[in-house]
Formats: sequence, C-alpha cells, structure tokens
Amino acid sequence: MKNALVNLVNISKSFDNQMVLDDLNLYIRENEFLTLLGPSGCGKTTTLRILGGFETPDKGQVIFEGRDITN
Repeated sequence: MKNALVNLVNISKSFDNQMVLDDLNLYIRENEFLTLLGPSGCGKTTTLRILGGFETPDKGQVIFEGRDITN
C-alpha cells in the first residue's frame, strides 16, 4: 500500500505444524493508531513479535519505510 510506514505482506507463521498466521496483510500508515484484538491463540502476539523482529515469518515480507526488514 502506498504511503504505509509498515507493511506486513503475505505473512505466514506456524509452530509445530500448527498454522498461527496464514497469509496476513497489514498496512500501517504514519501517525496511525493500531489495536490488535482477538481471542487467545489467534496470532496477536506472533504478529507483534514478527513486527518487532523477534520472530521470522515462514513466508512473506516485513517492509518498513520501503525497505525489506524481514530478516
């Protein structure tokens, strides 16, 4: 998405053959306030860990200011 500060593009992540994130796309613009809301086990923490660089997605890209920072 144009003008997005952070792009999570086609992110997938699984643990022990359990799919936690399946093809997630998330676009965050500058100065935008974001909340992740959902039931236990739906991938909120995994999404934040990938966004923070503490986990590596099995598939997809993390783009920050136009640069791929996935790895």
